Amino acid sequence: MPALSTSLTTETESHPLDLMEQVMGLYEWEFERLGQSEMAAQAPGQWCDYSLYFTWSDELSALHLNCTLDLRSPTARRSDVHELVSLANNKLWVGHFIIDPETGVPSFRHTLLMRGVSTPPGESMEDLIDIAMSECERFYPAFQFTLWGGKSPQDALDAAMLDCVGDA
Repeated sequence: MPALSTSLTTETESHPLDLMEQVMGLYEWEFERLGQSEMAAQAPGQWCDYSLYFTWSDELSALHLNCTLDLRSPTARRSDVHELVSLANNKLWVGHFIIDPETGVPSFRHTLLMRGVSTPPGESMEDLIDIAMSECERFYPAFQFTLWGGKSPQDALDAAMLDCVGDA
């Protein structure tokens, strides 16, 4: 990912989504500003393309990110996927996974609180995206193993969290 902190131009009192537009431009990702407080983007990943949805709350002075994985949970597998989400969330320091109750689609969510900050630093924007993408990439195989590989949530998580050493 590009080094954002030195490449972004910030003005005093810039809207956080204006800065996020600059970030999307540096990554060369497609994005669309849906309104003053909403933006959507597509980000390529190793396992799938991720849908990023940013929302700004003036009331909370917070930037919320929802990063959706391109997976659907069949109704029959949802209890296992919910168990996997619970196990995965125990391994996270920042953010959390959810399952949309209607569609069964997993998402990673995180909110960046910015009360008292007129313009968030580029590093914070970079971290917000980097953490979301890293966690989605890290846990995507566990979702696949649970949904389509017939593994239990714990086995799927153990297999996905296995750190490989060396080259094959």
